[in-house]
Amino acid sequence: MIEWFTWAQVAVAVLAGLFCLAYGLAGRVPNDYSLGATLLVELLLIAQLVVAIVAPLAGNPPSGSLPEFYIYLISALLLPPLAGFWALIERNRWSTVILGVACLAIAVMVYRMYQIWAFQVA
Repeated sequence: MIEWFTWAQVAVAVLAGLFCLAYGLAGRVPNDYSLGATLLVELLLIAQLVVAIVAPLAGNPPSGSLPEFYIYLISALLLPPLAGFWALIERNRWSTVILGVACLAIAVMVYRMYQIWAFQVA
């Protein structure tokens, strides 16, 4: 993993999560802004998948368990589409809150992936 990219992902996911939480608790239904913020988090996760595939080939292998890392990554990749699908099916303020919770969960998962990659000894 690339450290600066990890911190950028965490920052974007936290900002998107807080935005969606505030937006939802203010009574707003999902719209282009909340879904767009969640989509941005998903795009960064897809870029992280590419980095995770290329990094070991470039001499940056993980220090922790590679299967555990990929389980976190695949789970994180599934959260935004599932939360977005829920937001489009059930359009109420709580769907926007769910988008925010998903983004905050992804921030935690990306940080854990970084720990597995950089610090955890297998």
